[in-house]
Amino acid sequence: MAQASSVSSLDVLLERSSTGDLVAPAPQGEVLARILSAGLRAPDHGHLCPWRYVVIAGDARPAFAGHVVAAVARQEPDAPEKKREKRRRRFSETPMVIALGMHLRPEHKVPVMEQEMAVAAGAMNVLNALHMEGFGGVWISGRFCEDRSLLSQLGLEAPHRLAGFLLVGTPEKPERAHVRPDVGDHVAFWDGQTPVTFGADGRQR
Repeated sequence: MAQASSVSSLDVLLERSSTGDLVAPAPQGEVLARILSAGLRAPDHGHLCPWRYVVIAGDARPAFAGHVVAAVARQEPDAPEKKREKRRRRFSETPMVIALGMHLRPEHKVPVMEQEMAVAAGAMNVLNALHMEGFGGVWISGRFCEDRSLLSQLGLEAPHRLAGFLLVGTPEKPERAHVRPDVGDHVAFWDGQTPVTFGADGRQR
């Protein structure tokens, strides 16, 4: 009989951290479908299904990187050339890019903020699923994500928007053990009478 693993799913999640140091391979086929399916399991008030994932890989990356650089130029005309080239390099060389589209319905009784939060929750599910399958990723955004020409390339006409991009691949180096906040500083138990305070708030300036 095989011995049960001493590492739980929760242990694996607690080890997750974002990384932009990514190399091939990226997930493909059924593995990629399962990872993205995890995103569709996020809370979704009203069952609006606001998730729209656009996968950019292979030879499509340099062409899309050109659209990103053009969007940066339009949205941040004073951005230094170094910043533009960094965007070009990351979108051209990262094994896979996943655009986080938000299919929004402003007229619906469910507030737009809740629709956006569903997309954000889905993105976190995808990042966790990537980690659990042995891959890595990092979520990036910026003013260029508001560029309507770029959004049109992703099938996101107004009022639909973009929550950013996941850069995806295999971590090039072992993931560093990031120092995480003390959970006790960010959790409080209400006693039924007295307003709570948080340890983390006392150290913020």
